[in-house]
Amino acid sequence: MLQHETKQPILVVEDDQHIQRFIRINLERSGFEVISSSTGTEALQAVEHHQPDVIILDVMLPDIDGFECCERIRAKDPHVVIMFLTAKGQDLDKIRGLELGADDYIVKPFNPLELVARINSVLRRTQIPKDPLSSASSRHVLTAGPLRLDIDANRLYKHDQVIELTPKEYAVIKVFMEHPDKALTRDDLLNLAWGEDFVGDPKTIDVHVRKLREKLEDDSSHPQWIETVWGRGYRLRKDG
Repeated sequence: MLQHETKQPILVVEDDQHIQRFIRINLERSGFEVISSSTGTEALQAVEHHQPDVIILDVMLPDIDGFECCERIRAKDPHVVIMFLTAKGQDLDKIRGLELGADDYIVKPFNPLELVARINSVLRRTQIPKDPLSSASSRHVLTAGPLRLDIDANRLYKHDQVIELTPKEYAVIKVFMEHPDKALTRDDLLNLAWGEDFVGDPKTIDVHVRKLREKLEDDSSHPQWIETVWGRGYRLRKDG
């Protein structure tokens, strides 16, 4: 379990009060500060006022549904971690959530230990070092063609222009750039970007790769950098 120097705020958006209280108790026991909302409208207000690091978002809400909330939040903040917590386990619902910018999803009923582990996992991969004296020359930087990944700053550049990524998009491109010119299976990418304890659908990778191509490729329908390796998975080219 991560040891938090300061309590990291998590917004829990859940209209079922019993589930909301259950999540709050388990997250507070794990050292997080928990803010709760029961509607989409409350959630959007809470994001503005509290600026949480993580948002646990139910899909079925009494006013604005979780999908619309996710889309609105992601449009304003590409960096906050958004995790869907939903009774909807169908593939189309999972894919829709990821397409709208969610980083992860957990299907009810869920194990609270798994929820905490998944939150800690994504925070470990997106935490920015607090050393303000780190110079550009000493930074850990990975490159591939026009892409430059500054790992210390958690920023990706294309032709020196910042590319805004969600936390999970960042985790996936980091794996690619750490293994250039290597064909990676979907399971490889899941294990390296989500952690080996992640139990999820490999289709998750396809969605994130598609979103990365839209942001990185000049023509996402004819990708130059993130290639499909038929029968295996994907590969990031080191050079064009």
